[in-house]
Amino acid sequence: MSASPDTPSRRRFMKLAAGATFAPLLVGTRNAGSTPTGAADHDGAEAPAPAEWGDGTRVLDHQRLAEAHFGNDAPWYLDNIPFFEASDARLTQVYYYRWQVFRAHIRDLGAHGHVFTEFLDAVSWERKPYGTLNDSAIFPIHDGRWLRDRRYVDRFIDYLYEGGGNDRHFSESIADAVHAHYLVHGDERRAVRHLAAMKYVFNRWDDHYDFDKRLYWVEPLYDATEYTIASIDASGGTDGFSGGQAFRPSINTYMFANARAIARLCRLSGDERAAAWYTGRAQDLRERIVKDLWNPDFLHFTDRYQVSNTHVHYWDFIRGRELVGYLPWYANVPPDRGGYAQAWRHLLSPQQLRGAYGMRTVEPSYPHYMHQYRYDQATGRPECQWNGPAWPFQTAQALTGMANLLNDYSQDVVTPSHYAMFLRQFADLHMLDGHPDIQEDYNPDTGRVIVGLPRSHHYYHSSFVDLVINGLVGVRPGEGDTLVVRPLVPPDASDPHHLAWFMLENVPVRGHLLSVQWDADGRRYQRGAGLSVYLDGKRVAHAAGLARLQVSLSTRQEPTSPRRINRAVNVSGKGYPIPSASRHTDPAELYAAVDGRLWFFDNMVRGWGVDASLGDDWFALEFAGPVTLDAMEAAFFADGKLVEAPQRYEIQYRHHGQWFSVTRTDGASRPVLANGVETARWTAATARHWRLRLWHRSALRLVDWRLYSSNTEVALDG
Repeated sequence: MSASPDTPSRRRFMKLAAGATFAPLLVGTRNAGSTPTGAADHDGAEAPAPAEWGDGTRVLDHQRLAEAHFGNDAPWYLDNIPFFEASDARLTQVYYYRWQVFRAHIRDLGAHGHVFTEFLDAVSWERKPYGTLNDSAIFPIHDGRWLRDRRYVDRFIDYLYEGGGNDRHFSESIADAVHAHYLVHGDERRAVRHLAAMKYVFNRWDDHYDFDKRLYWVEPLYDATEYTIASIDASGGTDGFSGGQAFRPSINTYMFANARAIARLCRLSGDERAAAWYTGRAQDLRERIVKDLWNPDFLHFTDRYQVSNTHVHYWDFIRGRELVGYLPWYANVPPDRGGYAQAWRHLLSPQQLRGAYGMRTVEPSYPHYMHQYRYDQATGRPECQWNGPAWPFQTAQALTGMANLLNDYSQDVVTPSHYAMFLRQFADLHMLDGHPDIQEDYNPDTGRVIVGLPRSHHYYHSSFVDLVINGLVGVRPGEGDTLVVRPLVPPDASDPHHLAWFMLENVPVRGHLLSVQWDADGRRYQRGAGLSVYLDGKRVAHAAGLARLQVSLSTRQEPTSPRRINRAVNVSGKGYPIPSASRHTDPAELYAAVDGRLWFFDNMVRGWGVDASLGDDWFALEFAGPVTLDAMEAAFFADGKLVEAPQRYEIQYRHHGQWFSVTRTDGASRPVLANGVETARWTAATARHWRLRLWHRSALRLVDWRLYSSNTEVALDG
């Protein structure tokens, strides 16, 4: 949901909507039938960016791209995301779809800011009541660091370190992700805000640290990877959901990355003593990972057992290669010399970790490869296992590691063509029945969804936006006042993964807007051939071909505006505000309309709904006491068939037992938006009971209702 009910993009968008200049699209839903491609050539430039962000270059038609990919929900994206197009239409399509997934997983907690969920449906192992999981927390941080309004990520980080969100349910690299967020925005004060909590969480992991081996161990289940080789073999091949504790490349890489990040943040805060300690811990971990987890027989980083039983023995290597063996490159752990890059040959081999449709989590030579052990009791469908299936979580990590390998190492195993190929393979994996819908896991040999449970649709357990911006386009901010741009695009035009052109426009970096343009022959954008980097609308670097460009930029304060607090939110389903309705009063549906989440996917319909009516219905909230309100946002779902937005509505409050309609101050006299955010402002009124009265002829579904008061606006840190 937008930071405030009214934004420059929303005002521009509503002018167009009122004039009915385009047909609303239900992008990302099966009923829409929309498969957007890249933007067509055009002559004119889009209207200037909001003044507070200065002059960002606008070659792409942001308005048209937003309408095509997001329909009536375009304003939030216009205000927030960098726009992108490429000669590969699938990459373009999935890039925008993944921003829809990002937005869908934002949960507005009212005065407590925002968090990100992993599943759209509730699952038993999430942290209640917010629906968060700490293992996936790094992905919205890495994707969301490229968002113009950084408060979504900032407040999520606050929750992770102040609100108990980083509960050590799973191993994680959250401190490292926080540092990556800092590299983009350059806010030192914000970056060091949670140093004490970061140190506390890091040190608590000593309960999984072997002081003799100087390595961390974890049960695969709590590494978010049940049914891997370590746990399956520890059970004698009969199970593998739990058990199989091991010294794993994953947790040790995470802890190395966190120690390194904490050291860097300590240095920012001026605490050189603590910085030295965490630097030493990181360096020691690096040495132990390279010395003890590198398997010379496999030429790969693999687990070593931390347990002994009748099936496995302490300190033995596991008996196969896994995709998790590429995690050390996720944090640049291996040295540049020593032949470690040879491990990536296993990912290039169709007989090993490269599946025809996705990266395998385990090689097919493993005797229990793809054996299904576990099924969902309610449906009988397969459950998650990581003994071979393609898994977006580790696919994204491996691609990040590959990008680091290409940028930071001297090697002759992997090329930009491989990165572009695997990224496109990952993009293709997002498609389900012709429409984008990222799922939990896939058969790497057929591309078919394995789990496919109702909870699986549009789940946020991987990055993708970051793989495009930081990886493919190659925007790589550093510690100082320099930024490198090095696209991972094969230079040979005959390469099937070559891109003839791409444009990434208005990426927020250190208070500036950065754009990267690649146009092989200059015909696409009519601004000359080659690779160009623009900063605040001015070209600051250029190369005739694909190259590594370095840009100097000073850090300046990013513009922010007050954040409005949603007074209507009730995440827990208990206490106030209490929702009620004229009919269809299932509590689950009532509370779903005020639980701080918003999306328009038609295979994950949510909120409160009623069937067709010739009269009117209402949805109401009772607060603990009188509240003063003067604005709202309401979202109505439409499927293009039976469900439509209401014909009209009124906002009402109860006074002395009677309902009164507010006096609107926004002069609204337009059709009610479907699959977008309807906004309204009025002369402030104070009451305990508020309702939305709705007149409709078709079935109706209220996805989300938020209420605001201008006297509860807070600054960035409020």
